[in-house]
Amino acid sequence: MAAVYDLKQREISVKERGCFTVALSGGSLISFLGKLYEAPYDKTVDWTKWYVLWTDERAVSKSHPDSNYKLTKDNFLSKVPILNNHVYSINDNLTVEDAAMQYEFAIRQLVKARILNVSSINDCPKFDLVLLSVGSNGSVASLFPHHPALEQSDDWITYITDSSEPPPERITFTLPVINSASNVVMLASGEDKATAMHFAVDGSGEEFDASAVPACLVRPVDGKLVWFMDMLAASKLQLSG
Repeated sequence: MAAVYDLKQREISVKERGCFTVALSGGSLISFLGKLYEAPYDKTVDWTKWYVLWTDERAVSKSHPDSNYKLTKDNFLSKVPILNNHVYSINDNLTVEDAAMQYEFAIRQLVKARILNVSSINDCPKFDLVLLSVGSNGSVASLFPHHPALEQSDDWITYITDSSEPPPERITFTLPVINSASNVVMLASGEDKATAMHFAVDGSGEEFDASAVPACLVRPVDGKLVWFMDMLAASKLQLSG
């Protein structure tokens, strides 16, 4: 289903603007993208229109097992003919601070070239699609519970040096950029995600601190939010009707 949704958004974006911009995180969502190079989708995708970026990356080499780039390349990019100059990976030869600054500059160049639109609400880049895997603690991209990065709004890209999960150094989209996307797809699988899904989807009352489950803070300002989860991740949802 996620692959079908992805395909529909691509068709709309290419028809309207002649290109399709997608930002990926790591985790299980890459396996969903794999459906797009299988029949019947493989004959309908114009990969030359795709521009691929990452919502977050670990400060490791591109060949490191923890690299989101490596995960995506091995399981998706190596199997589809997306143009090399349409793939914007994060520079692994810089400090995490400099890499964040350089990545924001690259995104600003895409805005200047009109590959990316800008939100009329907050002047952030407006990706056609942002795909996020949700962590067991409710984290999204590299935005972790109660972390100061959740409050960052001045920059499009920020960095952290104290991730609650290894490796400690990462760069990440800020929440305003995620929430400016035309479409945000959140994926969760496994019983360990059930509590986070309950808070993020069902709501948590006025006294709940949403920063405890960052997925709660993903609320597109002028776009659509779609959830995909398996039965285990959905096991604590309060279904009505």
